[in-house]
Amino acid sequence: SFLFKQNTAYEFMPSLVGSDICIRDSSGARHHHRGPRAGAHAGIGHSGAASTLDSMKDLSGREALLRATVVVVAAGGLRALTYRAVAAEAGVSHGLVRHHFGTRDQLVAEAMEYAIDESLKGSNMVGDALTAETFAAGIESLADRESGSQAFQYELLLESRRRPELRPLAERHYLAYREAISRQLARLGVRDAGLTELIWFTLDGIVFKQLVLPESVAPALARLRSLVAQAQSAG
Repeated sequence: SFLFKQNTAYEFMPSLVGSDICIRDSSGARHHHRGPRAGAHAGIGHSGAASTLDSMKDLSGREALLRATVVVVAAGGLRALTYRAVAAEAGVSHGLVRHHFGTRDQLVAEAMEYAIDESLKGSNMVGDALTAETFAAGIESLADRESGSQAFQYELLLESRRRPELRPLAERHYLAYREAISRQLARLGVRDAGLTELIWFTLDGIVFKQLVLPESVAPALARLRSLVAQAQSAG
């Protein structure tokens, strides 16, 4: 806000630390004033306030920025990814994005890990309580996941063809899903590398197809269910 006093404009800028106020006059000179610490009026001690701020930062900071990164890239491709675009999507200042991640490459790498983890967790593909039926349901839910997260991952996969520095992210993507499928099959007593590959390649193709031209994939998924059940029975 601005106050005009004796033809001088004073700009009040809250500090990010405590409740310091910096007053800048029209000549550019800054005058610092220290107000009460954050939380003082609510009876919150310094350590309690700091802990609360740290918790808020953890919950609404990095994860919100990673989620925003996924949204930005899914909508406009990797070329649309800037600090400002992510900040606008998350509703924060662009300086906060740089503060949390340092570089754009680090942001992209962490966003890929975030997207993979969220996809797997939301698909029942990482749980311990497992039956052939729940495993098959996990496969189906992966094929039917919210398209934004999957679109983000495929944007990076396609971009890695043109940018070799992204290749490790592509390798991480494929390894994570293969390992998840292999682990779940092993929990069912099925140790079949060929079946793991078959399920993964089928699932990969289905997900990509659903992003481009969605349609019913029930017959293919039913066949996968049958293959898993047969493999478990044979084991």
